Amino acid sequence: MKPTDLLYGKYRNLILATAMFNLGFVIWFSFAPFTGGIADEFGLSVQQLGVVASAAIVAVPLGRIVIGPLTDRFGANVTGGVTLVTVGAFAIISAFAQTYEVFTASRIVASLSGITFVIGIQHVAEWFEEENLGTAEGIFAGIGNAGAGLGAYFTLPRIFGEGYVDPIFGSAFLATSSNWRAAFFYTGVLAVLLGIVYYVFGAAAKSEAKREATKAGVSWDQWRFIATRYGAVVLSVAYVMSFGLELAMNGWLGTYYREAFGQGDIVIAASFAATFSVAAGLLRPIGGYISDVVARNERDILPFFEGEYRNQWTFASLSFVVLSMFGMTLAGLTGNIYVAVVAGFLVGTGCAFSEGAIFTQVPAMFPDNSGSVAGIVGGIGTIGGVVYPLAFSAAFLPNLHVGYAIVGASMIPILGLTAWVFQPKIAARANDDGWFVSGERIVATGDDD
Repeated sequence: MKPTDLLYGKYRNLILATAMFNLGFVIWFSFAPFTGGIADEFGLSVQQLGVVASAAIVAVPLGRIVIGPLTDRFGANVTGGVTLVTVGAFAIISAFAQTYEVFTASRIVASLSGITFVIGIQHVAEWFEEENLGTAEGIFAGIGNAGAGLGAYFTLPRIFGEGYVDPIFGSAFLATSSNWRAAFFYTGVLAVLLGIVYYVFGAAAKSEAKREATKAGVSWDQWRFIATRYGAVVLSVAYVMSFGLELAMNGWLGTYYREAFGQGDIVIAASFAATFSVAAGLLRPIGGYISDVVARNERDILPFFEGEYRNQWTFASLSFVVLSMFGMTLAGLTGNIYVAVVAGFLVGTGCAFSEGAIFTQVPAMFPDNSGSVAGIVGGIGTIGGVVYPLAFSAAFLPNLHVGYAIVGASMIPILGLTAWVFQPKIAARANDDGWFVSGERIVATGDDD
């Protein structure tokens, strides 16, 4: 491949992957802004709404774990295209659903748009060299993550507001509250179209040798081996305390600012919560970029992990997350909502930096298994979005501020495990040594130029 063709291919596939992930997150979180209208339409209780919201989260971890090796095997252009067309079709079905059962089932499948993250991580890793990988993955993930805050929460309700009608969603056979139906329908159509474009114009890897090297590492035995390596395990639990925390905070902060500070204006409370989302999403490229810089310059920022440059930045950013969680509790106890909003922004910054650092580590540590490892790390990391809100809202707590410190304390053992794995002697073999499963990693040979 000519250098100009390689350069064009890199950025074409980066743009495609980023667009896929951004739209995937719009669809994944598009349910949240319209819960009121949906509940009125189907006569749903709060518990039934909770089932839909919970199912959307619970389905994604397993979906991410499965799609990772499939992407390594068949290529991101194939799995990305098929995923977008599938979730788009079910988003369209949900727009015309007339029963709660059909609506719930179709939204569960549509919510698998959350697995586009893993597909994109693998796709970018197949095109960019190790020295620029953090920046490229950070751009992909940062802009993609904005699909939740800026796309679903901010844009969709403004386009498809109350009383929205058009030639399709103004018919008498549909319920009068048609704005959410239109939002699901048009985002579904867009996903189908983008899926076709992704399949036609996307390329799986920068060379046939790279494609074959990635395919060679896909098997059940290889997946079990990879999943139990020190590196994969520590990155997975680290992602619980970064991306899992981001999911939890995205779903909780609006309620927190409203209930803990008596902020009755829903729009203002949501705007305060959005400052966290902006930090957690848009600052993520910085985390990847710094990881690239310290690695290129061979700069020790934490001499305890001498020579492990990316590991040092990852550990520093994870430590900042823990400290910021204790800071969140202290800020809340001041009783000043503005101090709490600033603290929330700092938590989002820590999430962004650590997520960018972690997903620079994934393809750098497992270059020929990036899809499988991204699926493992991304799937397990999502669990934090289910667990942490339980601590934030626990009934036994004296107030709503203390939960952040409890979650911060629960992260300290993860930091301890990370420190152990990031020791130079352990880190040197973190993708070969591990727990429970013995054997050898499959190493494909071939020119990767």
